[in-house]
Amino acid sequence: MRTGDWRPGATSQVLVERARLLRRIRAFLDERGLIEVQTPVITIAGITDVHIDSLSLNDAMGYLRTSPEYAHKRLLASGMGDLYELGPVFRAGESGRLHRIEFTLLEWYRLDWAWKALADEVLALIQTGLEGAGHPPWSTHYLDWTESFLDHDLPDPLEVGEEELRALSPELPEDCDRDMRLDWLFATRIQAAFPPRRLTVIHGYPASQAALARLDPLDPRKAERFEVFAGSIELANGYHELCEPDEQRKRFEADNARRRRLGRPTMPVDEAFLAALTHGLPDCSGVALGIDRLVMVTLGLADIADARAF
Repeated sequence: MRTGDWRPGATSQVLVERARLLRRIRAFLDERGLIEVQTPVITIAGITDVHIDSLSLNDAMGYLRTSPEYAHKRLLASGMGDLYELGPVFRAGESGRLHRIEFTLLEWYRLDWAWKALADEVLALIQTGLEGAGHPPWSTHYLDWTESFLDHDLPDPLEVGEEELRALSPELPEDCDRDMRLDWLFATRIQAAFPPRRLTVIHGYPASQAALARLDPLDPRKAERFEVFAGSIELANGYHELCEPDEQRKRFEADNARRRRLGRPTMPVDEAFLAALTHGLPDCSGVALGIDRLVMVTLGLADIADARAF
């Protein structure tokens, strides 16, 4: 939006349809027994993930949340059952056709569910949104992350050497690490080629990109993590959640070490979250889904600004 332009980004009709979509989402989850919760948007610790920048507040008050994930897991550790939250999250430096610094996120958790059951539920929720906007069901496709590279005549991403990987991504700066180059190849060569009107679930991400997901017990080179795409637009990111506090602390420390190598600020670790893991996080899977992008997809909008009031 231009400076001084007071007008909303979305039309009145889009805002009406957005409200209807939110009602359908809540009905979908309520009918399946999930409880809606509200958690703080100000957190004492940011996120260590090198790909995400937290917005810090003045006077060392903390950070605006990038996700309600840590708070949700504290609720689950306290004995709360299946839950969800719809609300604002914030990520610094994100602006463009598909990004805003502030955006609306739906996050939910299922106890005793493996990642595949949750991915199926994500697809069902998206199909509900599409149906409510007058679309016939979209096709769906599950694809292993490694296989997606091989299908596009790229080398095995788990085995490719550093020199070959650099040769495949000459557009990137020299200081980009292995995961950054693999992400770039996936986005430009694979994701960009996903067909329209298809929901694609990519799973089996490498262990180096596990974040808060468990490793696959059958192949520890991979994580039990999935992402869902509508056409080429990423909508959701989910995990079979890591419950082990010592392993999670090691991952936070590894993230901060990577931040130092890349010249980025390190982030404080959320000790309350780690204490909840120590107390005991039940076996669960969780997922985060971008609502503004879902509005774009269901209404055929070209820019995220057209899916939000402001």
